[in-house]
Amino acid sequence: MAAPTTIIARPVAAGFRPPRLIVRRDGPLGGYESALGRAGFELVAGADEAGRGACAGPLVVAACILPPGRRGRIDGLDDSKLLTAPTRERLFGEVTRRALAYSVVIISPAEIDAFGLHVANLAGMRRALETLRPAAQYALTDGFPVKGLGVPSTAVWKGDATVACIAAASILAKVTRDAIMTDLHGDWPLYGFDRHKGYITATHSAALAEHGPCPHHRRRYVNVRRALGQAEVAVLGDLVGENGEVECLTPGTAGEIA
Repeated sequence: MAAPTTIIARPVAAGFRPPRLIVRRDGPLGGYESALGRAGFELVAGADEAGRGACAGPLVVAACILPPGRRGRIDGLDDSKLLTAPTRERLFGEVTRRALAYSVVIISPAEIDAFGLHVANLAGMRRALETLRPAAQYALTDGFPVKGLGVPSTAVWKGDATVACIAAASILAKVTRDAIMTDLHGDWPLYGFDRHKGYITATHSAALAEHGPCPHHRRRYVNVRRALGQAEVAVLGDLVGENGEVECLTPGTAGEIA
């Protein structure tokens, strides 16, 4: 049996005493929202992104507030990466129909190149969460914390598979991004954006090597720079992440240069 997870709200004002909530990670989706609801947080938003591991196309960030109770329970809701495209399309309609509020933010490759993937991702999550109406009282983010939200928040490891509102956000982001990449395929058919959506597959790598990058490729990524002939070897300083650890470029990843 999985160990329980403790949620501790981050304080947003002096004297604020965060509630201590216990949620079982092996429980059904919606357990986090239910626990927070019992603590007085009725409007709980989840945020997630799609396209972080791609070297082409935008990063899409979404935020979503599902209604409490049975109204917010959507059959089949799960991490968007684990679902088939038809199932994601169906759930996209369910989420947009049932959500109390949702927001989708599109971050262009130019923004990613200018600010870096992680910084752009954090900014996108803030924008998506801040534009929700009604506004969230509590935010749950997938994987890593996001500062400066103005409301209590918790980062949930693998939240897209364990938290209903994060799973809903992941579906909004994934379906939106897939549609964008399919449209891009009409203008740039050589890269197969309708099949692999800009991720580093063998087919995409071969097309990138043969044709070079198009305007929708992210120039910060080492494989794109290599295709441009601008950087055969990245210096160690370029590969140091925000936590001081050296990032490893492994097969199947884009390898962004920070």
